[in-house]
Amino acid sequence: MSRGRRRAVAALVALWCAAIAVRLVALQVVEHDLYRQKAKRQQQRVVELYPARGTLYDAAGRELAVSIQVESAWADPEAVDDPRATARAVARVVPGVDAGKLALLLADREKSFAWVARRLDPPVARALAELKLPGISFQRESKRYYPNRELAAAVLGYVGVDNHGLGGLEHFYDDKVTGRAGRRTVLRDARHDFAVDPKLAFADPEPGYDLYLTLDASIQYLAERELAATVEAFHAKGGSAVVIDPATGAVLAMASYPGFDPNRFTDFPDSAWRNRAIADAYEPGSTFKMITAAAALGANVIDPGDVLDCGLGAITLAGIRIRDHKPFGLLTLREVIAKSSNVGAIKTALRVGPDRFYGTVRAFGFGQRTGIDLPGENAGLLLPAKRWTLRGAYVSFGQEISITPLQLALAFAAVANGGTLVRPYLVAAAGSPDGERIVRPGPQVLGRPLSAVTARELERLLEGVVTDGTGKAAAIPDYPVAGKTGTAQKAVDGSYSASRFVASFVGFAPARRPAVVAAVVIDEPRPFYHGGQVAAPAFAAIIGPTLLYLGVPPERERPETWPGQPAPAAGIALAADRGVAPAVPRPAPGEDTW
Repeated sequence: MSRGRRRAVAALVALWCAAIAVRLVALQVVEHDLYRQKAKRQQQRVVELYPARGTLYDAAGRELAVSIQVESAWADPEAVDDPRATARAVARVVPGVDAGKLALLLADREKSFAWVARRLDPPVARALAELKLPGISFQRESKRYYPNRELAAAVLGYVGVDNHGLGGLEHFYDDKVTGRAGRRTVLRDARHDFAVDPKLAFADPEPGYDLYLTLDASIQYLAERELAATVEAFHAKGGSAVVIDPATGAVLAMASYPGFDPNRFTDFPDSAWRNRAIADAYEPGSTFKMITAAAALGANVIDPGDVLDCGLGAITLAGIRIRDHKPFGLLTLREVIAKSSNVGAIKTALRVGPDRFYGTVRAFGFGQRTGIDLPGENAGLLLPAKRWTLRGAYVSFGQEISITPLQLALAFAAVANGGTLVRPYLVAAAGSPDGERIVRPGPQVLGRPLSAVTARELERLLEGVVTDGTGKAAAIPDYPVAGKTGTAQKAVDGSYSASRFVASFVGFAPARRPAVVAAVVIDEPRPFYHGGQVAAPAFAAIIGPTLLYLGVPPERERPETWPGQPAPAAGIALAADRGVAPAVPRPAPGEDTW
């Protein structure tokens, strides 16, 4: 080789070396931080660790909602060989996966992470893992599970794929139950496998608070069983039932039918998720006559033995004729309530006057939310007295006003406990995994809509409904019952229907020493539709076994005494009286309260 050629080759080699040196300087010095970050993104990934949601317990310590560990599948699109084939393979073993949408996610090479399927059932996760698809990995996550399936589903609610509550208590107490998510940095090697380096930053997830409910699974089962049987037997659209402790407002059962399974809530229509006991407002019909009697007795404008002329079943006001369901002549107030005379209720309300009547209705909590710890509560509808038709004539027998089953049960609870309106609640305490407890204090009083004397008079009027009136089917052997039937016409297209009704019964037992209050509401039963025929037997079927379950002693002879403030006979207090350690924590000195 000539000297010139050697020089040319040497110059080219020198230039090549210089170019390499410049590039190395650019890579290792000038662009060092840029490529370091790229390498970090390729080699490291921050995994979010979802915490286990707190457990929901019933009043006896039984688990109603728990968190279990399951596998979730995710993909690294860069490591997927064939996005379409992979998506089709996943769709064959994982129900509900859209192969087309998943293929688009897996084809996006700009991303290093894409969810394939979240919170898989163990058999599905095993089947997917056995395919050994390139680029598909698994991560353990917490999944909500309801061991009793449909039991109390509308109360408990349900949880979405993001681990947040979407209904019921799960949503209302989501900030307490969810906990705090954790984070962990993992390393990926050339084969796209991951490993945990303890030197890298991490934060463990913090589990959420456990909730201890006033709800009792046994009473809830009774309520749901009898409610379902009644709805099915009378071919009704649906129904609800509420059982509460009248002294405290603790909800022992709250049932809705039809229901759903929160483990697979998407398989059910939206209407099945609704908690009818707090969301459905309806015209109460004759059950509202108790409020009319309370207003009259409280205002001292009538006595239980005073006689009212019920006009042989009709009354005309301002040219409008209102008829009774039966022709009644002279009736005492006691008989008006027992026989459920509309005309008698109208004449009672007219003695009170619309303004005082409105004040009593408002004092019982109607037209406003009860404040129960559940989302989606309906306040109902209560018009101002000046907008009432015929000075409250229609309101006196439960028309021109709408209420919820829970509001109705609380109004009767005020009679049962001697005159106090209490706020209802479902969660008695919350506890963290480290032992911290937050305990709800005693009953929260919302007001006193009636005196203890008036409450006693009303109790005796309501007891007559069951012994001598329209509510005989609500009678329970060895337990005196006080209550009221209701048969309300539904308003359809601006007028009252002659074929669509709401049947209801609300009451408490044992009368004069009440342990529980319950309301049963059945929507559009047929062919029978009267509250005494439809709802009253369901009330007896729920409350009879409930009283035995709670250990309330039978009363073969009715007591003549009336306690000014009856002691709680249901729920936690009763369990303590029987020597049973309560599952729900009680406040201790210096302990946090609600």
